[in-house]
Amino acid sequence: MPLHVIDEAKRCLQCKKPLCVEGCPVNTPIPEMISLLLDRKINESGEMLFKNNPMSLVCSLICDHERQCEGHCILNKKGTPIHVSSIENFISENYFDKVKLNPGERLGKKVAIIGSGPAGLTISIILAQKGYDVTVFEAREKIGGVLRYGIPEFRLSKKILDQLYEKMQDMGIKIRPNTSIGEGMSVDNLFRDGYSSVFIGTGVWKPNTLNIKGETLGHVHYAIDYLTNPDVYNLGDKVLVIGAGNAAMDVARTALRKGAREVTVFARRDVASASKKEMDYASIEGVEFIYNRTPREITDEGVWFMDTNTEEKIFHPCDSIIIAVSQGPRSRIVSSTSGLDVDKKGLVVVNENGETTRKGVYASGDVVLGAKTVVEAVYYSKKVATAMDQYMKGI
Repeated sequence: MPLHVIDEAKRCLQCKKPLCVEGCPVNTPIPEMISLLLDRKINESGEMLFKNNPMSLVCSLICDHERQCEGHCILNKKGTPIHVSSIENFISENYFDKVKLNPGERLGKKVAIIGSGPAGLTISIILAQKGYDVTVFEAREKIGGVLRYGIPEFRLSKKILDQLYEKMQDMGIKIRPNTSIGEGMSVDNLFRDGYSSVFIGTGVWKPNTLNIKGETLGHVHYAIDYLTNPDVYNLGDKVLVIGAGNAAMDVARTALRKGAREVTVFARRDVASASKKEMDYASIEGVEFIYNRTPREITDEGVWFMDTNTEEKIFHPCDSIIIAVSQGPRSRIVSSTSGLDVDKKGLVVVNENGETTRKGVYASGDVVLGAKTVVEAVYYSKKVATAMDQYMKGI
């Protein structure tokens, strides 16, 4: 075992009221996880983590730990918090490499899962373990959604998703790649073909725009499009990134790794919304930051900004611009499905259990919440899986 993981585990105070658990959106039982590890029960610890969160291995790598479990650790008050992410990653990776997932006793009911991002993967696994015949419809060629097409390899290895694909097949989950619901095939068709319920977890793949002059120029790109396949872009030497969230950090770091010589991130306010850890990594790798800048116009040579403090107009030259100001949902499923309400942002309207305005159709993840974190999608999707199970057992 890596020595630092054991040393970290031994530092845990085993608090009677563990604030780290309260800080985790899925309430990962961290003290129990650590206790089992130190008792040489790593398999039991891994199984417990997976049952609580099927995306545990992924979350151990990409969660905003400094604002969640580690940020709530009581040791923060006196020094350094427990490095929970490293411990969880070690346990989850060990378990994931060894485990063979099995389906539950067959119930003879079909479930359709539209989208294989964090929400769709979570619900697929939970319902397959309960005995449902699960089919996943994925618009792209491989599963993962934002995990595969929106997070760089240096933050999340795609090997994990490939392993998960194999384990899902072992569970009997059917996966239809390159299949978009809402184009040639509809939700109505799914119910016609005997699916007892349908889950929509299509994520948010429509980039938000700045709505300023010059946004259609040829050297302007959107973060979600760039991260899908950065190798097809020729950005030049000097790149401007507009937006300062975690996606902007991924874009900036990727651009440097793909050959850009100078990458600058522009934030509207005097602070960035990205996590400190992601900003630290970006800064170490060479990304520059400029604050209090609002983009006003894009030209062939660069971007005109307004200083939000002085209202002075400032020009920043560049070769390419990448806009990273979040995303919204595409509408093809909604527009082709009767009885499915959306809000003014295009997000699917659901109740507290993820049930949409159409009976038997459920939704969660970013297509409901907007662009949120993976662990938030998992938390909500667990509730939705329970609701779908109860609904199907009642019909």
